[in-house]
Amino acid sequence: MSATLAPNAFRALLQTGRSLAGLFCGMNAPLAAEALAGLGYDWVLVDMEHGPAEVPDVIASLQAIAAGGPAASMVRVPWNDPIVIKRVLDAGATTLMVPMVQNAEEAARAVAATRYPPAGFRGLAGITRASRFGQVKDYAHRANAEILVMVQVETVAAIDALPAILAVEGVEAVFIGPGDLSANMGHAGNIPHPEVQAQIARAVAACRAANRPCGIFASSEALLRLFAPHRFQMTALGTDLALMLRGAAAALEQFRDLGR
Repeated sequence: MSATLAPNAFRALLQTGRSLAGLFCGMNAPLAAEALAGLGYDWVLVDMEHGPAEVPDVIASLQAIAAGGPAASMVRVPWNDPIVIKRVLDAGATTLMVPMVQNAEEAARAVAATRYPPAGFRGLAGITRASRFGQVKDYAHRANAEILVMVQVETVAAIDALPAILAVEGVEAVFIGPGDLSANMGHAGNIPHPEVQAQIARAVAACRAANRPCGIFASSEALLRLFAPHRFQMTALGTDLALMLRGAAAALEQFRDLGR
């Protein structure tokens, strides 16, 4: 019995040209990821950088997102680490977000970690979840084309280097980290600061010049309105934990407003 390798679902979404809404899941709660995947969001991200998930947890969350559907899944790895990238790919992730990429060399390293030789240095294993446990017979020949690498730019230095980063073959999309960018500029948490906004505009312009999709994290209505003129192709509307806390706080406030 053999199986076929499905096309990258997130790439297919990008190719529609729509503005894509997504969520970050950092609680390491597959049941929550499954529920959120069915709400109508375009994508759901499993966050290893700022969450407790390890590789077995990533597998459970990817399975949950697939079951909850129709959202596409992606994984943010904790760092630009080839060992972690290899394990997450073997776990079945096909779209990776790599944080804190600072220059073209780091971008090239991230891409190479996702590619089998001679295009890169990903280690080859015959039986993995990615290859449907060996049932995708041509996996090693087709996998390179189905892995999508998205890099995060989160400092002024990274934005300065963005044209060179975007020239790296295999970098298909960019995601701006506005929180880290504001901290890097000495305005920690003050994302609306004019200096921070000017750097975001620079990043958007570089992505447009290179014809690459660009995304950002916008966890409030105020930020959504602030970023709207940029017409981002991808927008993260929050995290599972933040949305849970917001909903719980609102319910408690309603209760107290009624004099309970």
